[in-house]
Amino acid sequence: MLRWLKGRGAAASAVAQMQARITPELWRDVLQAYPFLATLGADEAEQLQARAAWLLASKTMNGARGQVLSDFMRLSIAAQAALPILNLSPTLYEGWEEIIVYPEGFSIPRTHQDDAGVVHEYDEEAAGEAWEGGPVILSWADTLPGDTAFNVIIHEFAHKLDLSSGDADGIPDLSAHPGLSPRTWHRILNSSLDQFTAALDTIEAAIPGDIDPESDAAAPWYSQLPLDPYAATDEAEFFAVSSEHFFVEPEPLAQALPDWYELLRTYYRQDPLARAMRGTHR
Repeated sequence: MLRWLKGRGAAASAVAQMQARITPELWRDVLQAYPFLATLGADEAEQLQARAAWLLASKTMNGARGQVLSDFMRLSIAAQAALPILNLSPTLYEGWEEIIVYPEGFSIPRTHQDDAGVVHEYDEEAAGEAWEGGPVILSWADTLPGDTAFNVIIHEFAHKLDLSSGDADGIPDLSAHPGLSPRTWHRILNSSLDQFTAALDTIEAAIPGDIDPESDAAAPWYSQLPLDPYAATDEAEFFAVSSEHFFVEPEPLAQALPDWYELLRTYYRQDPLARAMRGTHR
């Protein structure tokens, strides 16, 4: 009980019991449902299952607004959430204990104070949210595989990794990476974000004036970017969006921002680009 109250990971026996409940058929269905998981080698898939079992044993996963969670839904969420810590310590996900799943997008109350000091209150539509010391909230409809690199699960769990070091500033806990200094991370993060922001400015300037840049009609221009434009919001979102692309569609990121890709490869101790290349030659 104390482990649960403190948001600590489950005991090894509980993780083993959870893993024993994952049938080969269910695990195969989850891996095959998501192309970036299907490219995992046998050893990686085995390690991912162990990490997913740890997560399922360590966190409560509850449906909201009438959402009923099937075994497939639970395991697919856990597997994608576990991918970033495939070769990292699962303790990075400790300190909180719940995953909340809505059937679709949900609203989050926000407040904003403008330059004149006026406070504005509004509801923001969201597909996911990661609270510091609190739950991860997901929209199931937005977790389904699509034809882009968008992955709300990896995005929100990257925020949790970011928060593991304190502030949401795009710099995760590097204590287990003696070869990575915060100074080096900060330098590459900022230079890569500046490079991406400049590319985004160029794209937006090229969109014809009769096309709403917020509409689907602008998609052909934004598709030329290596990341979703939301990555330019700030350092924390740049890290989270980059993590989505790193795992789901790594090639454009590796080509456009090679130093940033290499930093993520070193941090996550994974090379999704090499993994994807092997998958295409099977």
